[in-house]
Amino acid sequence: MYLTDSTENRKTICHIYNEVSIELFGYGTVILKANIREDVLTIRSKHRRAQRSEALEREIPLLKEEVDFHLSKLFKSMLRQKLEQEMGLNIIAVLRDYDSSTQWAFTNIILAP
Repeated sequence: MYLTDSTENRKTICHIYNEVSIELFGYGTVILKANIREDVLTIRSKHRRAQRSEALEREIPLLKEEVDFHLSKLFKSMLRQKLEQEMGLNIIAVLRDYDSSTQWAFTNIILAP
C-alpha cells in the first residue's frame, strides 16, 4: 500500500520517529523532516549528542562505533514495528545511515505496493 503525501502523514511519521528516539536515547531530535514518494519514505534527522557518547568516543572509540551500530539496528527494528502497528504500513525494508560525528541520520523506508 502506497502512502499519500499529506501533512498529516508526514507529521505522524515524524511523531513516531521521535517516540522511538526518546524511548531509545532519552530525548528527541533537533531537526526532523519526512518526505513521502510513492513507495519510499525518507526521514532526515539531526540527533542530540549524548554526554556518555562523547566520553566513550574519547576513551574507547572502537566500542563507541560498535554501540552506535547496534543502537542503529535496534532503532530500525523499533521504528519498523511502530510504523506497521500505528499506521498499518507494509514495510519491505528500513535502511538507515547515521553519521556519529555530525549526528545526522537518513532513514529510507521501502513500502510494499
